[in-house]
Amino acid sequence: MKHYDLIVIGAGPAGEKAAAKASYFGKKVALVEMAIAPGGAGVHTGTLPSKTLKETALFLSGKNDKGIFGVDKDLSRHASIEDFYFRRNYVTNSEVNAIVKNISKHGIDFINGKAEFIGNHQVLIHGTSSETISADHILIATGSYPFRPSNIPFDGERIHDSDTILNLKRFPKSLCVLGAGVIGCEYTTIFATIGIPVYLVDSRDEILPFLDSEISSSLVQQMRSDRIEVIFNSELIKIEEPNELEDLYRIHLSTGEILKVDMFLFAAGRSGRTKGLGLESNGVKIGKREAIEVNEHYQSSLNYVYAVGDVIGFPALASTSMDQGRIAVTHMFDTAGFDRLAGIFPYGIYTIPEVSMVGISEKEAIAKGLEIETGKANYSDMPRGKILGAESGFLKLVFEKKSQIILGVHIIGLQATELIHFGLSLVESKKTLNQVISIAFNFPTLHDLYKYAAYDGLGNSSGHKIK
Repeated sequence: MKHYDLIVIGAGPAGEKAAAKASYFGKKVALVEMAIAPGGAGVHTGTLPSKTLKETALFLSGKNDKGIFGVDKDLSRHASIEDFYFRRNYVTNSEVNAIVKNISKHGIDFINGKAEFIGNHQVLIHGTSSETISADHILIATGSYPFRPSNIPFDGERIHDSDTILNLKRFPKSLCVLGAGVIGCEYTTIFATIGIPVYLVDSRDEILPFLDSEISSSLVQQMRSDRIEVIFNSELIKIEEPNELEDLYRIHLSTGEILKVDMFLFAAGRSGRTKGLGLESNGVKIGKREAIEVNEHYQSSLNYVYAVGDVIGFPALASTSMDQGRIAVTHMFDTAGFDRLAGIFPYGIYTIPEVSMVGISEKEAIAKGLEIETGKANYSDMPRGKILGAESGFLKLVFEKKSQIILGVHIIGLQATELIHFGLSLVESKKTLNQVISIAFNFPTLHDLYKYAAYDGLGNSSGHKIK
């Protein structure tokens, strides 16, 4: 039996980075992946594919360029589904190649097969031929899979989850998206941008409730201006299949509405990929939505088994998952490197327009009893925003009124997920409005949003508008 210092099960972002760090510190590592290629959901069905499709939708539609230079580019040619997926395929293949090279560079044993934990530090690999390997430590990084309610007739052709929607054979003529979470909102705006009629249905009375309320409301307003029909406080009753007279699904909602659509996407949750791993029978505790329960070091109830990434649930971000993998290795082998996940990290939502945030929202600050004020700046008022043709979008600062320390930054608009990182540094270092105002940015840039939001905040605090 081959013995390792560490066996990592799952070669997504969390697993790959954990394996690379352990190998860097001289540990003998096996990386087990049941898919043919490494990369996990981050490369194949989640993070990178959906973000690439967002950019593809913007390019094919010309949405951000229409009319701003006086002459429109002609992008009205009929794009095929192959055109839609072209850049997605390129990015996926390129990233897989980079991961394969990284695994090889670190001398990691990559084993293709389905892993089953059989206890006593041993893992059985079901592949072309079965083998058992052992290790001092085992790290579970198997990610998550789309939750599939039994009342939805998924077929991967017209009734989709967030994985199968990436393998369309044709564009939908119309689409109903159930679930206004991150995934649902992203795909809703992607398909609407390329001209497909979309309904977005959710049981709550707002989308993305963790966002600042003003940002969330602005995104709904933008969706509706893009002809997306957003339906709140409504649940799915049943899906009625097409009949001989009409080749459309009839989506029955609890409000009594019946939506007639060509395709349906269920995007209301994911579950930890723990089935078949043999974890519970060997003493590893599994919690809600099949997620592995871990402590602050990502150690499970069985001390030599760790788990990181989507398989442990919140926050289920590629950025934090990679760091969780590195932190777990730091703890299990007492290596150099950081041993705690950053207390403050940004959220990026790749809708059209983009949304990003860091720190606390206005609503959260008020709930905590903090005396706060806000400052805003609109893209359309910034010279750089005018050059780019940004007619909507804004940056909002939430700050403590007395000290003027910035507590949260919230952005909706072009490049929001890039701009947020300066906001991250402001919140982390507890910068004040005047410290932001004193910074000299390149001119013209979108970073002027920070300066003029700070000026607006000062005016709101004093009652005198400052420019």
